[in-house]
Amino acid sequence: MARIGLGALLRMTARHHPDRVALIDPADKLNWSSRPAITWTYGAAAEIVDRLARGLRAWRLPPGSRIGLCLPGSAESALALLAVEAAGHTPCLLPVSWDEDTLVAAVQGVGVSAILTQARLGASAPAERICAVAARYFGLRYVAAFGPEVPDGVINLDGMVLDERAAASNVPPSSAPGSIGLVSFASGDPGRPVHRGFGSLVAAATAHLVATRVGPDERILSLIGPHDLRGLATGLAASLVSGAALETLPLFDGAAFASALAREVPTHLVAPGFLEANLAGRALPPTLRSVALAHRAPVRFPNRSRRSDQALRVEAVIDTVAFDETAILSGRRGTARDLALVLASPERLALPDSLIAMSRNQEGRLTFRGQACACVPLHRGIPASEPAEAWRPSPYEPVITAGLATALVAGPAHALDAIP
Repeated sequence: MARIGLGALLRMTARHHPDRVALIDPADKLNWSSRPAITWTYGAAAEIVDRLARGLRAWRLPPGSRIGLCLPGSAESALALLAVEAAGHTPCLLPVSWDEDTLVAAVQGVGVSAILTQARLGASAPAERICAVAARYFGLRYVAAFGPEVPDGVINLDGMVLDERAAASNVPPSSAPGSIGLVSFASGDPGRPVHRGFGSLVAAATAHLVATRVGPDERILSLIGPHDLRGLATGLAASLVSGAALETLPLFDGAAFASALAREVPTHLVAPGFLEANLAGRALPPTLRSVALAHRAPVRFPNRSRRSDQALRVEAVIDTVAFDETAILSGRRGTARDLALVLASPERLALPDSLIAMSRNQEGRLTFRGQACACVPLHRGIPASEPAEAWRPSPYEPVITAGLATALVAGPAHALDAIP
């Protein structure tokens, strides 16, 4: 699994099932991006990724260069990430919500050579913000954006896709070093970059799918941005591993969400954990197979003693917890792998140790090992040297009541008041 990347999964499905739906744009996309909504098949997505990758190789950056992705959760963000990987470079996930100062700190600390972004997102102009970043950091050699109305001096990615000469050119693939992977930021802190191989991301998505059980020709509808492990493992990576379609809603709108949820296709919803109260007790469509409630530690878990009219009316409810960028755990409620049981007793995880294992150290804090959590911090842009089989500590420990984990806290278990 260590050598499996996202692009390989895309190409494999495109080769055998080219007409299967891969990416779905929200119906209201034109309103907030001036770009039309498109439904991409695996075959079409693979072709566009190849064209973008050829254009990126023509920039002649050194193999493994870090290319920032400052994009909302849309088809463009998925295609751009896959293209950067295919070009032999390292995607660096830059949340589109970051302001100019935060972006400057991140790209300087990591050594980003190029950034792919978008001209318009609602009332904001991400491409103009990136131009301001480039004016402050001269190591940023290329700025490119999806249009329309791409600013002067910014490479038009739509033009790159449509350029038949680039599509037909024979630019050889980059020979990337073994350290290629992706860079994200723990707790959204630009000073805490983390490097993870693509094989590790695929492994994390695989472990998540054990709980969610997404099948081919089904759909993942995600409300989580693709700028960290939580968003990618439950979204793009999960869809590519399972052969399913991915639809994201970058700007949440109640009417748009209701319309997307009502589409007649077997659906697995991924939503922030705090939305459980909004969904509980409501009549959800029969096509909704599961709801994955995504949390970030530290977190309080919902009270399991609620009345039936306050519960989620769906086949399966999955709790998913991200431990910063180190690990992500998912468990299906009401089963032996219920996350409340697993966090209280790590031996219940019952997954191959080579995939992911969990234990508690002498201080009671949770530690992780395995391919799904194989990541290292970056120091001055260089991945730390750490054995793949090493236990990776987290600062979190469970609060246990009657054999169930009711919360995850940082530090001593009495520090519940610190949880927002």
